[in-house]
Amino acid sequence: MRPLNKVLAVMPTYNERDNILKVIERVLASDARVELLVIDDASPDGTGDIVARLMNGNGRLHLMRRAGKLGLGTAYVAGFRYALQHDYDAVVQIDADLSHNPKDIPRLITYAERGAHLVVGSRYISGVNVVNWPLQRLLISYFASVYTRLVTAMPLRDATAGFNLIRREVLQAVDLDRIKTNGYGFQIEFKFYTWKKGFRIVECPIVFIERAEGQSKMDRKIMIEAAVLVWKLRLMSIFGGVH
Repeated sequence: MRPLNKVLAVMPTYNERDNILKVIERVLASDARVELLVIDDASPDGTGDIVARLMNGNGRLHLMRRAGKLGLGTAYVAGFRYALQHDYDAVVQIDADLSHNPKDIPRLITYAERGAHLVVGSRYISGVNVVNWPLQRLLISYFASVYTRLVTAMPLRDATAGFNLIRREVLQAVDLDRIKTNGYGFQIEFKFYTWKKGFRIVECPIVFIERAEGQSKMDRKIMIEAAVLVWKLRLMSIFGGVH
C-alpha cells in the first residue's frame, strides 16, 4: 500500500477559542506531512478569527468558514470533499478540545501504511482508556459501541470513535451524499459504509482525555439519532440498501 505523503487533519470548531492555539500548534508539530483544515461554524467567541490570524505565513493551516452551526456530520463531509479536491492522500478526523492527542497522529499514519484503509483511534480495543469522564458518560459511550456492534455486526470495539484516519480511496468510494446523520451518529454511519465496501478497518489503541476547557457538544438528541441509526443500517444491510 502506497505511503501517505500528504495528510489533512480536519477539525470542526464551534466556540473553541480556549483550545484552538494549543491544538493547532500540536497538530502541525505532530508530523511534517500533516496539514490542518479548521472548519468553523461562525463561532460567536471568535475562534475563526484566531485561526485566520494564525494562517498568515503558514501554508499548512487552512480555514473554512461556514454561515452558522451546521453540525459535525456536514463539517466532516465538507472537509472530506476539500481533501479530495486538493489531492490529499488521507484525512485525519480530530476534535478541537485536545481530547485526542495529536502525538498519536503518526501512529495512525503508520497503521495505514501497513495496510489499513481506515484507522480508528480506539478507546476500547485494549481495555477502557478514557480519562476524566464521569462514570455515566463512560458507560453510555462504551455500551453505545457494544450496542452498535451487536445490531449492525460491524466488528469494531469503538464504533463511535471520532479520532480516525481515512485513506483517499475510501473517501472516493463512499457516497458522501447519502450520509444524513449530523451528530455523533456520523462516526457510526461512515464506518459502516466503509466496512460494507470491503475496506480494511484497524483499531489503534489511544487514550482519550476529557476536555479541560469549554463544554461538550453531546446532548440527548444526538444520542437518540445514533440509537435509531444503527437499526436503520441493519435494515439497509438486510434488504440490500448498502452497496
